[in-house]
Amino acid sequence: MRAVLMAGGSGTRLRPLTCDLPKPMVPILNRPIAEHIINLLKRHHITEVVATLHYLPDVLRDYFQDGSDFGVQMTYAVEEDQPLGTAGCVKNIAELLDETFLVISGDSITDFDLTAAIEFHKQKKSKATLILTRVPNPIEFGVVISDEENRIRRFLEKPSTSEIFSDTVNTGTYILEPEVLEYLPCNIECDFSKDLFPLLLDKDEPMYGYVAEGYWCDVGHLDAYREAQYDGLEHKVKLDFAYKERSTGLWVGQNTYIDPTAQIEAPAVIGDNCRIGARVQIEAGTVIGDNVTIGADANLKRPIVWNGAIIGEEAHLSACVISRGTRVDRRAHVLEAAVVGSLSTVGEEAQISPGVRVWPSKKIDSGAILNINLIWGNTAQRNLFGQRGVQGLANIDITPEFAVKLGAAYGSTLKPGSKVTVSRDQRNISRMVTRSLIAGLMSVGVDIQNLDATAIPIARTVIPTMSVAGGIHVRVHPDRPDYILIEFMDGKGINISKSKEKKIEGAYFKEDMRRSQIHEVGDVAYPSQVIDRYCTAFEKLLNIDTIRNSRAKVVIDYVYAVSGAVLPQMLDNFGADAVVLNASLNKNAMSTAEREGLITQLGHVVEALKANFGVQVSANGEQMILVDESGIPIRGEMLTALMVDLILTSNPRGTVVVPVHASSAVEQIARRHDGKVIRTKANPTALMEACQTNPSVVLGGSGDTGFIIPQLHPGFDGMFCIAKLIEMLTIQERSLASARSELPRVIHKTYTVRCPWTVKGALMRYLVETHPAQNLELIDGVKICQPYDDSWVLVLPDASEPLVHLYVNSNDRDWVDDSLRQYRTRVQAFVEKQEEQIPVEV
Repeated sequence: MRAVLMAGGSGTRLRPLTCDLPKPMVPILNRPIAEHIINLLKRHHITEVVATLHYLPDVLRDYFQDGSDFGVQMTYAVEEDQPLGTAGCVKNIAELLDETFLVISGDSITDFDLTAAIEFHKQKKSKATLILTRVPNPIEFGVVISDEENRIRRFLEKPSTSEIFSDTVNTGTYILEPEVLEYLPCNIECDFSKDLFPLLLDKDEPMYGYVAEGYWCDVGHLDAYREAQYDGLEHKVKLDFAYKERSTGLWVGQNTYIDPTAQIEAPAVIGDNCRIGARVQIEAGTVIGDNVTIGADANLKRPIVWNGAIIGEEAHLSACVISRGTRVDRRAHVLEAAVVGSLSTVGEEAQISPGVRVWPSKKIDSGAILNINLIWGNTAQRNLFGQRGVQGLANIDITPEFAVKLGAAYGSTLKPGSKVTVSRDQRNISRMVTRSLIAGLMSVGVDIQNLDATAIPIARTVIPTMSVAGGIHVRVHPDRPDYILIEFMDGKGINISKSKEKKIEGAYFKEDMRRSQIHEVGDVAYPSQVIDRYCTAFEKLLNIDTIRNSRAKVVIDYVYAVSGAVLPQMLDNFGADAVVLNASLNKNAMSTAEREGLITQLGHVVEALKANFGVQVSANGEQMILVDESGIPIRGEMLTALMVDLILTSNPRGTVVVPVHASSAVEQIARRHDGKVIRTKANPTALMEACQTNPSVVLGGSGDTGFIIPQLHPGFDGMFCIAKLIEMLTIQERSLASARSELPRVIHKTYTVRCPWTVKGALMRYLVETHPAQNLELIDGVKICQPYDDSWVLVLPDASEPLVHLYVNSNDRDWVDDSLRQYRTRVQAFVEKQEEQIPVEV
C-alpha cells in the first residue's frame, strides 16, 4: 500500500517557527513531524510514500531525499503554481494511486493503529474511510456523526461553537479507493472535507468512520506544539527517540558534554554535540536540540530549544520555544509561551514577556522588556471576530492603534481603489475608533465614503446604492455599554460572511498588508442626501394615506443615544404625532437598570397622553421595545409573536424568518395565515442571509435582535418597524393590546448552565446519541422535538462564554417545568462527570 503524505502546509498559526520552515519539518523531540509520521508508516509496513509539497518544498526534499536512509521509498509531487487543496493535490498524482491508498496529514503527531484501520476499511468494503478520534474541544476540527454501523451520515468542517453536535472529529487521515478521485476535477483547488466527502455522501457511496484508539495531536498552533513535546517525553504517544536513553527518562545524544554540577530532571532530551555548563538547572520536560550551548548557572524550565542555539550564563527560559541558531544572552529572561524565531538575538538582561512572539532574524536590545510581538502583530487572540463583528472593551481592547491596523487589514482584502462606507453612532469613543479605521483604510489605497454619525439602518439602506465594496459601522455595543462593536458589511449591506472574516483575520495576524505610495493613498468623501435616500426608500414601502388618516400618536424614547433621528420628522410629514423622549446625547451609555427605568417612564407617558403606543429605540436604530396603550411593555418572545401576527395578517401566505430558539407561537400564527416559517442559527448574519435568499420573506428577526423588512434593506430597522406598525394597526383596526390578547398562549422558558469549553462537544454528542434521530433538529445546537406537537427543548452552546443555554417550549406549562428541571439536571450531571475525567495539570 502507498501512503500520501500531505506536506504542503505553511503553518500560519505556528508563526514565527514556520517563516523559513514548512510545518511538517518543525521538530518534535528533535525530529521533524514528517519523520515521526514516516516512522509510524514503517511500523505498519507502509514503505512507499508520496509527499505532496508546496511551501518551501526543497527543505523536506533535501532532508529525506529518496527515503532510503529512513527505510522508505520517497517520491515527491510539487504544486508549482498554486496550492490545490488537500484533495486537489492528491488528484494531481492519481496516476500513482492504482490501488487502496492512505492519506495522512503532515502536521499531526499520532500513534494510531493504521493496520487495524486498513482492515476495517476492507471489511466494510468502504470507498473512503476517515480515521476519527474524540477530542474535548472540537471547534478547530471537522466534526463527524456516524450510525451504528460506523457509516458516516453527517459532518461539518470547523463548526462554530453553537454548531457543535459531536466531539468525534476528522484527523485528516483517510484510507481511499482510487475511484473516488474520479469525482474530483483536475488542476482545481478542492478539499476532502469541503468538496469530496459531501459529494460522496450525496452519491451514497460507502463512507465509514473508524474511531481510533491512541494519541493524536494536530500541531496547529503553538500551545499544541509544546504539548506534543511534553506528551512525547511522558510516553503518552509512542515515538522513536533520536538518542540513547542514558538513564530513565533522560535521552542524550553523541559527543555531548554535561558539567558534573549541572542538575537535570527527567524526562528530558539533550541532542548531539551539546555543551551544558556548570550549575545549569534543567527541569523535567525540557527538550534541547543538537549543537546547543548552555552557559553556566542557566535555568531551563521546560523550554524547547532548537538546533544551534546559544543560551548565555544565568539566562532563564520558561516553557518557551527558542528557534534554530538563536542567541539568548546573559541573564536574559524568555517567559512562558513566548517564541523567538530563528537567528534572532535576545540581549543581556532583556525580557520577553509571556506569549510574545519574535519573528526570525530580529534583535532585542540589552535590558529591553518586550511586551508586544516584534514586527508581526499580537496574535494572542485566536480570532478577531466573535458572534457579531469585532468587539472589545472601549479604549482597552479597541484602541486607536488596533483600529488602524484592523482598517488596513480589511482594506488589504479589497482591491486598491475600492470604496468603503464608514459610519458610527454619535459617541466620542465611536468617532475616535472610526477615524483610526479610516486612517488604516486610506493607508492601503481604499477610498472612504464617510457617512459620519448615522443610524445603522440608514447605512445599510444606502450601501447598495453607492457602488462600494462594503461598509463598516462603529457603535457602543447594544448589550455592553463598556464595549465597542465594529460591524463589517458587504456591498449589499449584509454582515460579511465567515470566510471574509477569516481573510481579514489572516491579513491582521500575519501583517499581510500592502502599503500604498503617496499618490495611491485613499481619499475621503462625504456623500450628500444620505438621509433623503433612506427616507425615499422608507416611504415607497408604506401606505402614507393610511398613516395620515390614522392620526396616530406615538411616544418614542431614544434612551439618550439618538443617531440619525429621522423618524419623528417623517411621521410628522405623514400626519402622525410623534412625541420624543430622551433624545439628547448622554456621553455615558445607559446601564440595563437605567433603561428599565426609562421603559417604566415611557409607559406612564403613553397612558397620560392617551397615545396609541410607545416604543423604546436602541442599538443605534436597530432594536425596539413596545409599550401598549395601557403602558404594558411588549418585548422578547411576545414582541416576536406580535410582529409575526401583524405582518402575516397583512401578507397571508408569506414567509417569516426567526432564530432557532424563538417560541413556537411563530409556527402557530403562521398556520393561521397559511404562512411559512424558516428557522436559522442564532446569529444576526444568518437571519440577514436567510431573508435575502428567500424572495417570499416578509419579516425576519426577533424581539431580541430586532426585525428585518427585507424589501427595505437587509438589516434590522426599528425605525421602519414603528411606521409599519402604525400602518398595519390602522388597516387591521386593532390596537397593540387587542393584538397581544389574540396571540397563542405558549410557555417559553430559558435557563443557563455553566459548561467548560472542553465539555461542549461531548455534551452535544451525548444529546445526539441519546435521542432518536427523527426527533432532532441540528440547525444550531441540539433541539429535541416532540413528534406530535410544538413542544421542544433546545440546548444551545454559547458562542463566546463557557455556557450552554436551555430553551423549553410548549403549550403545556407542566411539561415545560418538568422538562426544564429534567434537562437542567441532566446537563449539569454530564458536565460534572466530564470535569471529573479531565486530568488536572499540577
